[in-house]
Amino acid sequence: MGTPSDRAPLAERVEELLAVGGPLPIVAAGDPVLRRVAEPFDGQLESSLLARFTEALRLTMHAAPGVGLAAPQVGVGLRIAVIEDPAPVPDEVRVARGRVPQPFRVLVNPSYEPVGAARAAFYEGCLSVPGWQAVVARHAEVRLLARDEHGRAVDEVFAGWPARIVQHETDHLDGMLYLDRAEPRSLASNRAMVELWGQATPERAAAALGFGLPESAGSAGSAV
Repeated sequence: MGTPSDRAPLAERVEELLAVGGPLPIVAAGDPVLRRVAEPFDGQLESSLLARFTEALRLTMHAAPGVGLAAPQVGVGLRIAVIEDPAPVPDEVRVARGRVPQPFRVLVNPSYEPVGAARAAFYEGCLSVPGWQAVVARHAEVRLLARDEHGRAVDEVFAGWPARIVQHETDHLDGMLYLDRAEPRSLASNRAMVELWGQATPERAAAALGFGLPESAGSAGSAV
């Protein structure tokens, strides 16, 4: 049985979170909210509350720091996520990842589908699984279907690292963590990443730790 706060209407839950001020607490793996399929957004938050909530998600994402954050990661089971990536990485990593700057976006009721069969494997982290990273093979290019915070349709193709961010955040809304898709033998602490596996691509880690990679491989990751 959930707590009274869990059972409160979503708008009340969001108001409670925002009343504290500052970055919102990020829910860690093990909390059931991260394993539930999020409820589609259908006006549960009126427009001004939605704007305040998405701005709080942005503030929390920046403070963490990360390049994406989904509503369930702050305990709100709504199909809403935010992404933003200034991509402050060396040229070698930028080229290997296909990582280019992404402006702040609000994704409402997002879904994605692969474009082509290519996959890329990169080390990836998550704000809800602090201290660890693992290699995840994902679609190299995806088509995103969503709405923005104003209800306007989004239909856009993402490639490279932006495609990874879109997949990671949308997976959160389906009750999935990146670990569900990861190569188990690749799991590494952040310290090991810095000391051993911070190269632009994960081939050395794959050879040393004994896991496979698709033909197109990627680089060390960041938290999303």
